Amino acid sequence: MSDQTAQGGTSAARRVVVVGAGMAGVQTAVALREQGFKGPVTVIGAEPHQPYDRPPLSKAVLLGKAEGSAFDVDFESLGVELRLGCEVFGLRPAEHELDTEAGPVPYDVLVLATGAEPITLPGTEGVPGVHLLRTLDDAERLQPVLARQHEIVVVGAGWIGAEFATAARGAGCAVTVVEAADRPLAGALPAEVAAPMAAWYADAGADLRTHARVERVEPGAVVLADGTRLPADAVVVGIGARPATAWLAGSGVELGPQGDVLADDRLRTSVDDVYAVGDCASFPSARYGARLLVHHWDNALQGPRTVAANILGETPAVYDPVPYFWSEQFGRFVQYAGHHAAADRMVWRGDPTGPAWTVCWLREDHLVALLAVGRPRDLAQGRRLIEGGSRMDLEALADPAKPLKDAKAG
Repeated sequence: MSDQTAQGGTSAARRVVVVGAGMAGVQTAVALREQGFKGPVTVIGAEPHQPYDRPPLSKAVLLGKAEGSAFDVDFESLGVELRLGCEVFGLRPAEHELDTEAGPVPYDVLVLATGAEPITLPGTEGVPGVHLLRTLDDAERLQPVLARQHEIVVVGAGWIGAEFATAARGAGCAVTVVEAADRPLAGALPAEVAAPMAAWYADAGADLRTHARVERVEPGAVVLADGTRLPADAVVVGIGARPATAWLAGSGVELGPQGDVLADDRLRTSVDDVYAVGDCASFPSARYGARLLVHHWDNALQGPRTVAANILGETPAVYDPVPYFWSEQFGRFVQYAGHHAAADRMVWRGDPTGPAWTVCWLREDHLVALLAVGRPRDLAQGRRLIEGGSRMDLEALADPAKPLKDAKAG
């Protein structure tokens, strides 16, 4: 990776432009001011709305219990310029300029924070009643669907599918969830961990159908590959997301196989004076010996502090967090910390058929990840143990009656 130009003592003369007005973009602007950056800061957002938080979209906003989820940030008092409803089309690093629908925008330092965009279901373009859930407009379009207690088919039993199904059942809708894999959360969790979660759907009155591949979507129905026809007043697609980086093609910014910006451990890109943060970027983790692409809120909150520190250049910072996320589904609070891909052992704490349990992943007896269902204390203590690289006493770890912190090996 190339060295970025340090801001040093010329703060007032250097202009930072942030592309993306979600959590990562907004927090980058906030962190710059908190860390003492005095130069001009501009945040460009494609949506016309005031910058807002996304997690409430699948909860309070979707159910009409909140009108929006705008960030409580006074951009004017921070001296941050917002350019909203402005699409960015390209980047010309040699000229230090962005191409936008409002004309070229010059920058001294650029931060890419464009997030991710939902993957669409092929063949559904233009079919009435098909929805995604990523933006405020998406949530507002779905509000009347839930209010009318429509019959809904959800495609995908991942995190967003489960959260939407939870909200729809809470609104009194009939819900069928179809998943091509053999279990919910197949792309995120091992079979033995995800399998107990399948029962949550039935407990909530939702019909979960696994091994169910969608053949086509018609007005009023979803047709599966085996010929099954499911009536659907509305179809909600939740089959994943990809980094929103297509606009960077030809810019020289190096992208990974999933379209992720390949940032280094200081969140610098392959192009001078350009950083990347949040859902659009992957980064190398020395902690896990792997490049991580983390599509979760906490990453978009934490990464900007590293970006700001490195733009200021006074105390260079390395980004290597313990990834964390949470999900509220079917009356359960699910939390995950770490990265379990390279684990060599798994230990259960509690009965996975019960209301509260935890599963821990270890590598050479060191805790590297855990999933906690209804056990927030396990999560909080486990996250600190992971950060500390703690070696665990396996017998004590398996006892759900013992605090997790007390399972640390002497």
